[in-house]
Amino acid sequence: MNQFLKNFGIIMIIIGVAVLAFYTLNTPVSNTPLVLAGLLMVGGVAAHIILNRVVE
Repeated sequence: MNQFLKNFGIIMIIIGVAVLAFYTLNTPVSNTPLVLAGLLMVGGVAAHIILNRVVE
């Protein structure tokens, strides 16, 4: 479980990049995927920093 918590932020960042790739490959209809990807990436960085300090 500790290993999953240490990598949770990285997983969020990868999901954010996948959302951006999906947005780029399809015709953009709205900016909602951009907001979602941005939140996932910023949240992933924050989660990575915080969880790595707490778990260790």
